[in-house]
Amino acid sequence: MMKRKTLARAILSALAFSAACSFASAPAFAAEQAWVAKSNENAKILLNIMGKYAPENAGSLGVDGLDEQITDLSRDTFNVRMKEMRVLIAEYQKRLRAETDPKIRQDLQILITSAEDSIRSEGLSRKYFFPYNDITGMIFGVIQQTLDPRIPKERQKTLLVRLEKYAGIAKAHRPITELARERMFERLKLNPKLLGPYKGEVEQALSDAPALISGMKELLEKSELKGWEKSFAALEQQLNAYNAMIKAEVLPRARQDHRLPAEVYADNLHQFGVDIAPEELVSKALTSFAEIRNQMQITAGIIAKERGLVDADYRAVIRELKKQQIAKEQVMPLYESRLQSIEALVRQNKIVSLPERKAKIRLATEAENAQQPAPHMSPPRLIGNTGEYGEFVLTTAMPAGASGKSMVFDDFTHEGGTWTLTAHEARPGHELQFAKMIEAGVSTARAVFAFNSVNVEGWALYAEAEMQPFEPTDGQLFALQARAHRAARAFLDPMVNLGQISPEGVKSFLMDEVGLSEGMATQEMQRYTFRAPGQATSYFYGYQRLMETRQAAEVSLRKKFDRQAFNDFVLAQGLVPSKVLRQAVEQEFIPAHAK
Repeated sequence: MMKRKTLARAILSALAFSAACSFASAPAFAAEQAWVAKSNENAKILLNIMGKYAPENAGSLGVDGLDEQITDLSRDTFNVRMKEMRVLIAEYQKRLRAETDPKIRQDLQILITSAEDSIRSEGLSRKYFFPYNDITGMIFGVIQQTLDPRIPKERQKTLLVRLEKYAGIAKAHRPITELARERMFERLKLNPKLLGPYKGEVEQALSDAPALISGMKELLEKSELKGWEKSFAALEQQLNAYNAMIKAEVLPRARQDHRLPAEVYADNLHQFGVDIAPEELVSKALTSFAEIRNQMQITAGIIAKERGLVDADYRAVIRELKKQQIAKEQVMPLYESRLQSIEALVRQNKIVSLPERKAKIRLATEAENAQQPAPHMSPPRLIGNTGEYGEFVLTTAMPAGASGKSMVFDDFTHEGGTWTLTAHEARPGHELQFAKMIEAGVSTARAVFAFNSVNVEGWALYAEAEMQPFEPTDGQLFALQARAHRAARAFLDPMVNLGQISPEGVKSFLMDEVGLSEGMATQEMQRYTFRAPGQATSYFYGYQRLMETRQAAEVSLRKKFDRQAFNDFVLAQGLVPSKVLRQAVEQEFIPAHAK
């Protein structure tokens, strides 16, 4: 996620959106079109480089033949990787000059841009930072992804080989923790002025480590794998020793200031899909927040009158509604019921086409709470998918930090809050978004290499807005709160990274003005400062770009505009950049429906 690409983040960013899913009854996939087949051949070159240098990453995407391979930290591969990427770009540019099919040309440009972005980001990381890696978090992610019950049992067995390699038990391998330390101090020896990670990031990783190690063991014990105990015992000792080394040798070198160098933060925004300056983003988001807050106040007033509440201020009404917490054993039944209600509304109001199969929702484990505190979608693999779908993972708490204080969320376990979160993560949001791509046969370039947060999160926030008018009044208030939250992200994230507000100021604003719990506000603050600086802005910006395209279509078509047809068309495009989507709507959707 964060474009200062450590090994752990490079792998985990792929795992976060590429967990393979169940081999249930396969859908009627569209036959692969000729242009898609040709485009996918082009994409294989970039996938091969990814598989060579980050096999865990490429394997999680669905690339075959990499399940037993691990990232090679025995040497510094930066220069050779950059050389291979430049050769790759030259080849793609040659193919672009010779290509006549407009869709394949678009995909070639996506591949070129992805390769160029990788070179720029890794170059900035090399320029400013020494390579700190949260090896515990990385290995937990690999184990979790491989032992996911939706992965075929034969593939799960390959984890035994990886564990032996990580632990240095396998022939010609040394412990990955030793290699990671060597690469880190190798760079520091060459340039002692390189910046370290932010102190808060290291402290949180050290605090999370016991839960993640325990989570690894629990996953292995529940699996059907045989013979993992020896390698895991060695690996557990190595991870504990590595984390002790991080505490003793890296934490004292950690940055006290969370702010990134200006060009690194600007690159983060670019990588996440934001193509305007931080200052312009702040201006747009501040105005939008004020407008949404006014709508929240109106809706809160209606609820206060209906329920006889004394204080009609939106903050007070939100606090009052959140007091009605659902018992833990009732959370999952409530969300499943809510999903059914939303699906009925979608079909009744012809919002978007839905599949007949059920979407999957589950509660996060304690280790998953530590790894990724916010509720999220675990989508299917996007390459070689044969009937696999994603799942909505509902997190329940913010793990303890350096202070030892753990904070439970109250943001998602009350009646009003379930509507918009289900619409965002399940249907018609992320779950449907990824399923449509797979079933429509989208090219690898559009599914994988055009993947950025603006393209992905813009649709999910748009899905929330599509459902809001049909929800009960309390659901509408929390839909507005969620939209205000995204607008707040789009000015708080840049402001805290530009030094215009403190991390503590971010947290208090989100609690006082948006109405988030302390746990949710804390993970948000961490998100802006070290988990993924810049990423949180993508929701607001992606939503704005998609709504601009929607309104342009409505203005052109007027009474001929068909909302369901438009939404189906958008999903069928895959994760294309906003400009490419706008072009497709103007050149294909509008002319077709104008007739």
